[in-house]
Order: sequence, then C-alpha cells, then structure tokens
Amino acid sequence: MDEQEIMDEHTDALDNDDLLEEDSDIDEELDDGDMDEGDDDVAPVAGQAVPVVVDMTHVVTEDQSGLRIDKVASQVFADFSRVQLQGWITDGSLLYNGSVQKPKVRVKADDVLHLSTTLQQHSEDQPEDIDIDVVYEDDDVLVINKPVGMVVHPGAGNQTGTLVNALLYHYPQQHHLPRAGLVHRIDKDTSGLLLIGKTKPAQMALMEQLKDKSVYRHYQCVVAGDQASLLRHRRIDAPIGRHRTQRTKMTVMTAGREAVTHLLNVTPLNDNYCLLDVGLETGRTHQIRVHLSHVTYPLVGDRIYGGRRQLRAGLTEAQRQAINNFPRQALHAYTLGFVHPTTGEDMEVTTPLPEDMQKLIAVLSDGYDDE
Repeated sequence: MDEQEIMDEHTDALDNDDLLEEDSDIDEELDDGDMDEGDDDVAPVAGQAVPVVVDMTHVVTEDQSGLRIDKVASQVFADFSRVQLQGWITDGSLLYNGSVQKPKVRVKADDVLHLSTTLQQHSEDQPEDIDIDVVYEDDDVLVINKPVGMVVHPGAGNQTGTLVNALLYHYPQQHHLPRAGLVHRIDKDTSGLLLIGKTKPAQMALMEQLKDKSVYRHYQCVVAGDQASLLRHRRIDAPIGRHRTQRTKMTVMTAGREAVTHLLNVTPLNDNYCLLDVGLETGRTHQIRVHLSHVTYPLVGDRIYGGRRQLRAGLTEAQRQAINNFPRQALHAYTLGFVHPTTGEDMEVTTPLPEDMQKLIAVLSDGYDDE
C-alpha cells in the first residue's frame, strides 16, 4: 500500500474521537528537510511558514529497472505522496532524463530523475503563541499532553486557540504536514496524550499503526457504577454511529461502525463509583462515553451521555456537589504506546491524572477505605 492509499484509508473518519482520519479536504503537502544550501544557516522564525525549495536527483538502480516513473519516484522521494509526484511528473517539475514524460513510462538502470519545485504553505491555519506541554520529543515524533478545554484542530466555530495553531507557532516546519502532523485526536474536554509526526514518513507510519492497532491508548475515567457490575462488562463490543436525529451525538446502533472498548482495571472509589483503566481497540467518536453510557454506567461530568444517571445513592452532600459541579467528562488519556517509526523501538509515554480529576477522586473516595 502506497502513501496515497494509506491516507485514503484514513479519510472517512475525521469525526472519530481518537483517529484523526481526516475527510477528503486533506492537503497532501508536507514538511521536507531538503532546503537549498543557501538556506541551511537560516533558522525558521516562530510563527512564520517555512518555504521549502526542493532540488533532488536520483539515478535509477538495477533493482528499479522496469518500474514506472511514478513508482520509482514514490520510493526515492518518500516524503511526498504518489499523487503529488504524479502531478509533478505531468507538469515538468519532475523530469525523466531531462524531459517531461508520462507517469506510466518504464525506467531503465542509470536513467536520471530530477525533482525541482517549491512547496507553498498549504494551510490557512494561523500560528499562535499558545503554551503546549511536550511529554516526549525527538527528530521524528512529538507527544503532547493536551489540557482540558483545548480543541485539537480548527473547525467550524474554532478557528483559533487550537493545538494545531500552537504547533504551527512552536514548530513552523509542521506547516507542510496535513493537520500539522497530527495522527489522532481527543475531545476538547478530554485531557491527555496526543501523538504527532514531525515528518511525512513518520506521520504516515504512525497512521498505519493506528489502522493496524499496533498503537495502544489507555484512558482513566471516573464512572457512576459499582465494581461488581462493571466487571461484567470487561469487553464492550457494540457498533457506534451518528444519532439519527441529534446529529452532534453518537449512539450504539446495528448499522454503526465496529467499536470495541476494554475495561482493563476497575478500582472502587466507593460503593457506587469507580476509577476505570480503559483500553481502546477501535477509535470511534465519543467511543468510551457512548459505550459506558450504553451499559448504564456513564462518566461523571458527561452532560451529553450521562445526565441524572451520574447521581447514585448514598452520596454525601460534598460528593453530590463535586459530581454536579464537575465541568467536563472525567476522562484522561494517560498512556500512549507505539512503535517508533524510524528506530523500530517500542515506545510508551505516560502522563498523570490532571488536578481536577485527582480532586474528584479524593472527594468520592473520602472515608471509603475506613469502612
């Protein structure tokens, strides 16, 4: 499967809570490190797009002899999508032995491919000086701890103040990657870890890992439900689709997409509330919230899927107030595991529960251990 096919596999699920499999308006332009020699010593200025001049030459090897021009180009100019390269072959930006040829022409050993073009900033998203909490970073991968209240990427009603705006300020070279390198997302009111590719090959490799489930994501959440009942739902397998009449909501439905959630650990906070460690096998919009509500044990603070079912019997006044006043779903993405796209190393990144959830847990468990 080539890069374009991988990206196409991800285009039908932008609305997913966890997979950033964007819809068809994804722009295929990307970040590339091949600057002109004269630009090597020019440091990018935060908040500015980085114009990238590409000037690359490849001599066809014996192993590549007989392949189509576009196939060889996609192998050797791996930062670019096959569709993008085909366009450059057609418009003369990518020459074959000094001349313009069709993408389907077969190459011979010692033929020369020469790519010369300038990448333009593809995104209208603007850089903004917004603090981000970097949990892990190297040349290929970035892991961010997203705070509650931050939208991941611009959209209707949220053109500014998003994580993408922040990334474009602190990492201006991300201008040339789809969605600034993001490969998945979490809700505005969910906190926790997000994985970002810093190069096109890294982003594509990580997206493919999400597709084949070699990326794992663990969440912690506070739910209204007792331990014994929750343990009967260690694996929730129920398809999820968009609600037929309330279009901003998701629901369990026969015609929905496959959705599987695993309750990895259930820790009682008191007789009627628990802290869950949850693993995702799939990444559907609002999956954890919908699945737990479906089995009648909603997340604390979930106004959309929880309602009055969040309030269980036996609460003290302080506990009742803590639940009623908790301003968002008590859900945190605390562990992210993946295979490093360059080194092949197994990586795991974790981040602790945010302060608001720690305080909620303390109130709900107050006196329980003394019983």
